[in-house]
Amino acid sequence: MNEVTALTQQVLGAFFLIAVAVGIVSQRTHFCTMGAIADVLNMGDWTRARQWVLAVGVAMIGFASLSHLDLIDASKTLYAGNRFLWLSCALGGWMFGYGMVMASGCGNKTLVRIGAGNLKSLVVFLVLGLSAFATLKGITAVLRVNTVDAMSFSLPGSADLGTLIASITGIPNELMNIWTGYALGAMLMLWVLRHADFWTFENLMASLGIGGLIVLMWWVSGHVGFVAEHPETLEPVYLGTNSGRIEAMSFVAPVAHTLDWLMFYSDKSKLLTTGVVSVAGVIVGSAISAVQQKTFRWEGFAGVDDLSQHLIGAVLMGVGGVTAMGCTFGQGLSGISTLSLNSCVAVAAIVLGAVMSIRHQVARLERSLT
Repeated sequence: MNEVTALTQQVLGAFFLIAVAVGIVSQRTHFCTMGAIADVLNMGDWTRARQWVLAVGVAMIGFASLSHLDLIDASKTLYAGNRFLWLSCALGGWMFGYGMVMASGCGNKTLVRIGAGNLKSLVVFLVLGLSAFATLKGITAVLRVNTVDAMSFSLPGSADLGTLIASITGIPNELMNIWTGYALGAMLMLWVLRHADFWTFENLMASLGIGGLIVLMWWVSGHVGFVAEHPETLEPVYLGTNSGRIEAMSFVAPVAHTLDWLMFYSDKSKLLTTGVVSVAGVIVGSAISAVQQKTFRWEGFAGVDDLSQHLIGAVLMGVGGVTAMGCTFGQGLSGISTLSLNSCVAVAAIVLGAVMSIRHQVARLERSLT
């Protein structure tokens, strides 16, 4: 048990340091999915969208490589399984996407803003965590389970793109998952890197950095933290994760777990997890970067309307993120790197929700000026 405890601490420490790096990169390069969508809609600028797409491509190739080299078992990730939660991911993703525009950013951006001194994001963090916890175990959890989750169905094989293609081609699932990851990831990377103007230090740091750090988390969680036989249960286990499965980075349920850990710290059953230390790490990393660049400054709400917009957005993100089983990082990078069908639906819904919310915000602004 002493060895298991020491290894768990190593996994948590590694996740914290990786999250610090994510916070530094995100704050320095302004990596933001919501910002990327807004740039495309409002200015026709695809730079940050390409950052995100390249990060996805890197994560896909990295995950496929880890699986190909037998460093992780892809069937043991948080996103693996044959249950297709199409409505949960569609509705939850749409809610999250719509809400993140109202709240000035997704879960990762909220943590980055907190690290840079934004008190509005601190309020979003608290409300997001509360609404997420209610959707995990409280009143909205009952509503979620009895409505949208009930509309799911089980597929004959795993609910991912590789298995879907394998069922058509007859190629073994595991092999098809790997090569689909390689092929799709390479296509995304080529689509981005063919643009010569994208080749700047900041863009490459954002995309290759974030994508590579997601892959590193998969390796730490699925390889370093794997124990084939736990000394107490005699069963295989992945140390440090809340689900007991292989996890990477996500920022909705982990925010809820962070609040739970802080409020019930004296309860010895409340343990630190990779998600909780990741939340702390991003804030610390962002603060380090903001102080180093001399951009740290306190910022508050402009008025009641500003406050109400952020509160509504935070609730939508908390409820929607849990319902969709992830956010722009949880589904948009970690989940989609596994080729999960649920992640594909969630990402599409997040983008749609963000587009609708941005257009609604622009329309409100235009009405206020007339």
